[in-house]
Amino acid sequence: MVIVNFNSLAYVRRCLASLRGGGAEGVTWEMVVVDNASREAGVEGLAREFPEVRVIRRATNGGFATGVNAGVRAATAPTVLLLNPDTEVMPGALASLLAYARAHPDAGVIAPRIEDPDGALQLSCRRFPTFWAALFNRYSLLTRLAPRNSRSASYLMTDWDHASIREVDWVSGAAMLIPRATLARVGLLDEGYFFSIEDVDFCRRVHDAGLRVVYIPAATVRHRIGGSSRTAPARVVLARHRGMWRYYRRHLRGGLLLDTLTAAAIIARCGMQLARAVITTRGRWRARTA
Repeated sequence: MVIVNFNSLAYVRRCLASLRGGGAEGVTWEMVVVDNASREAGVEGLAREFPEVRVIRRATNGGFATGVNAGVRAATAPTVLLLNPDTEVMPGALASLLAYARAHPDAGVIAPRIEDPDGALQLSCRRFPTFWAALFNRYSLLTRLAPRNSRSASYLMTDWDHASIREVDWVSGAAMLIPRATLARVGLLDEGYFFSIEDVDFCRRVHDAGLRVVYIPAATVRHRIGGSSRTAPARVVLARHRGMWRYYRRHLRGGLLLDTLTAAAIIARCGMQLARAVITTRGRWRARTA
């Protein structure tokens, strides 16, 4: 298993405790925690608190994909479970994922059901993004105004109850089981993505290699969205939109006009979200100093 940490040590401890508390029941496991140049103290103490853990300290923050790849290289298990720091693995989840992987060698990625901390379903698997996804994604105005519209339902897969095993286009990197055979065939995560979109890109490469991406509802992981990214909201926004442009150039590129319109739309969206991030950060700072 691999966790990439950036100033999220309290979440990492909770995640590791969930593995000990039943999430990894019946499974022999190792954990590599890659610390991406965090400013917080105490990371080294994880290995004393959790002997199953190996900590790798990086001098610079090269991004999520770079951290994951460092952890994958350091791990020795035949399968790798990527976990966000802000996740908790529910009892029996790892055993369920591994059982499916062993029985289905054509499954290149196996993913659990992901829930909010209160148990509500998170939409953690999607169809591959198209140009419509810019208007009908999870946070778009059109989706909020008309959440049941057909384009949002198609992209977000809300037209399915998430209660059965299903092949999907891509799954969230918050919790993703990858056999070593997949990595040998597809390669590691693309380190050109600093944070976000690397999971979409990886799953597309898995499909292109003739393997399947499979969602397994019997395995459950709870995830606090944004829990590990709140320490650098502006940087996250910039990284996400750079990732969008990289993904577009690699997988969706059109002619000059379409490229220009797409770049302009990504820049405009980035600007709006940056402004929102700045306002939110100032509000939190004022609340703390009031």
